[in-house]
Amino acid sequence: MPPDPRPTRAGQCPYLSKQEAQDANGQHVTAVKLSADQSTPACFFYRPDGSVQLSVRVYTGTSAIAKALVDKAAPVDTSNPADQPAGWKGGYQPSADGVVYAVAKAGSAVIVTSNQKQSIKARTVAEKAIAALKL
Repeated sequence: MPPDPRPTRAGQCPYLSKQEAQDANGQHVTAVKLSADQSTPACFFYRPDGSVQLSVRVYTGTSAIAKALVDKAAPVDTSNPADQPAGWKGGYQPSADGVVYAVAKAGSAVIVTSNQKQSIKARTVAEKAIAALKL
């Protein structure tokens, strides 16, 4: 399993604009940071107080690892089933800081965390990222 991504540099998320993040999560974004992975960096969107309000992690590789990443983020045994967008499977559940929405399809996974409690916000972000990536 790949390690959890960490924000390492400022930049623009390649699959979700700052404005899209603001609109979907309902909070002003003051900064965007990316993980070190060059091909599909994780994106971290920050609130005015300096805390992360939203993150988007994208994995492309093997089906087994994609499913394992989703199960780690939103375990099958404890999460609600997620099946949007069509053809993607995974789960969503509350977290200590908000909500996580994680889905996989074939060798791809998209994991969204939000500091908001409404799963629809995280699901909307996942759908936008998947559409932008054409996965």
